[in-house]
Amino acid sequence: MDLPTAIKHFRRQQHIARPGETRTAIYRLEEGWACRYSLLPDGRRQITVLYLPGDYCEPQWLLSGKAELPVLAMTGVRATVVPLATIHSQPGDGVKRLLGDMVQVMERQSRWIVSLGRKNAVERVSELLADLYARLGGAQGADGLCTIPLTQRDIADVVGLTPVHVNRVLQGLRQSGLVEIRGRTLLVRGEQLPLGAAA
Repeated sequence: MDLPTAIKHFRRQQHIARPGETRTAIYRLEEGWACRYSLLPDGRRQITVLYLPGDYCEPQWLLSGKAELPVLAMTGVRATVVPLATIHSQPGDGVKRLLGDMVQVMERQSRWIVSLGRKNAVERVSELLADLYARLGGAQGADGLCTIPLTQRDIADVVGLTPVHVNRVLQGLRQSGLVEIRGRTLLVRGEQLPLGAAA
């Protein structure tokens, strides 16, 4: 998208957007991870979208110009700022790419709804990790592993499980050699994850 842009940085756990805010630009993540989430009245969180490097964060702002749900930087984030006014003044490939990103987010959310509604814990966690592995471009080193910068609580908030249950699933995957846990770092062999495993 050949549009005038600037770079903005967000700290880990800093909000990129809050509900009800007017948005005059969208962000393309160059480094770092972000998420959109909902909070239940009792404080429980459900992460509804994960944004990775290369993604347009909340591309639907192109149409609405307003944030409906909070968006949070899960790691330090470096993002390209793309003003909405500039996009609207230069329709064409740029708008098509943003609309394509919106469609991808919708398709991914549809798959997650099926996973949350019908799949067991091992399937949910495995499919999430396999999806992230694929989106990151696969293995990032000679050991065939890909780094996933999510905590077990983050994973739990995506797949609708408790952190304790996620820990049990990850330990099972670890014993199978499909993931490694080095301190607080999760490394994944995504191509080998058992997407149809039993709970």
